[in-house]
Amino acid sequence: MPLRRIPPASRSKISPAREREFFEAVLDEVRTHGYQAVTMEGVAARTRCGKSTLYRHWGGKARLVAAALRAGREPRCAGIDTGSLAGDLRRVAAAAGAWSDHDTSLLQALGYAVMTDSDLRDAVRETVIAPELAALEALLRRGVRRGEVAADHPALEFVPGMIFGMTRIRPLFSDRPADAAYLARYVEAAVLPALGLT
Repeated sequence: MPLRRIPPASRSKISPAREREFFEAVLDEVRTHGYQAVTMEGVAARTRCGKSTLYRHWGGKARLVAAALRAGREPRCAGIDTGSLAGDLRRVAAAAGAWSDHDTSLLQALGYAVMTDSDLRDAVRETVIAPELAALEALLRRGVRRGEVAADHPALEFVPGMIFGMTRIRPLFSDRPADAAYLARYVEAAVLPALGLT
């Protein structure tokens, strides 16, 4: 008598609200304890679910963190268009300062793991860095089109690093975030003069 074929188990669905709970929990665990100390068991306990649920849906810690980083993220610099490059960069400073402490603490907590785990590194680049760079580069191109700065101005290529690099470096230098007030002063004193803007 032939054996009856048993269909594979169906993958249970997770509601969007429950998914957000998992994502918030794992990112909070990363910020609090660092990536290396986070475990699927710890996230499962915090969210009161079975560890098998997390593994079934994401396979492991790196994929869960990557999914959490990707979820619902919008570039903070998107949509900025004041009509002038100087005005746009001032708004970028305000936007970057508003999220700098939150994102910087997360990136610092990911730390060494970002450099050694290619999946995690790709997720950070894709979700945290690339959208912000694309939005900032778009407003720089608008400034070039309006004739506010020459397309071959040597400082243009360094502006993203100047702004977003400072959000990462200041906490290391002074143990304080690069908040909106600090970045506003920085843009006025360093970024705008580098581009010949006032």
